Amino acid sequence: MNLDYGKDNKERIPFEHYKAEYAGKDPLEISSRTGFPYSEEDGTFTVRFMGKEYLVTFPEFEVRRTQEDDSWCPLLELPAAKILVIRHLNEGIQADSTGKFLTYREVPWGEVYYRQFNGRCMMRLAFSYGNRQEAFQHAMEAFGAEKVKAGDMGYQFEVFPGFFVQFLLWEGDDEFPPSSQILFSDNFPAAFHAEDLVVVCDVAITALKQMK
Repeated sequence: MNLDYGKDNKERIPFEHYKAEYAGKDPLEISSRTGFPYSEEDGTFTVRFMGKEYLVTFPEFEVRRTQEDDSWCPLLELPAAKILVIRHLNEGIQADSTGKFLTYREVPWGEVYYRQFNGRCMMRLAFSYGNRQEAFQHAMEAFGAEKVKAGDMGYQFEVFPGFFVQFLLWEGDDEFPPSSQILFSDNFPAAFHAEDLVVVCDVAITALKQMK
């Protein structure tokens, strides 16, 4: 898999580290822990990520779509998405949600990373789509998200099976700028660190901007 990293790309060295760790794992243990089906015959995991299904080889970590599709796929395009997925294969677990959702501040260590999350995710979402809600609706539906009754407009999408994120928008006016809220199903803290959630939302917003 050609990742096309620049010589100084800050994502190259972490990815190579996670890739070496991945190659040393037991694929059946990964499958049992994460719930991703593993084919011993083909040496591949079937991974569902942000609404699309991929085959991920073991131990090489080469990625391809399960079906031919000309739509934009974050896992084929974004180094950050590849790192998120390989880290989940290395460390992640299945976890059930109670159906409740958490703000970022309610996630363990969320207060520590809140400034980064607010800038990279909440403000970016608000100023990209707060006053362009038709474009937001089109992008979220192209992304495979489902509408929720919250905010002026809100959508929910699945990151990995059983892990859901809600993007909520409020339109701005003459007195107030547009605003957003991002909520996470309450099983996220069992499988993700607070800094991972910044990457989850950053990747998702980047993907939205590619939706046609």
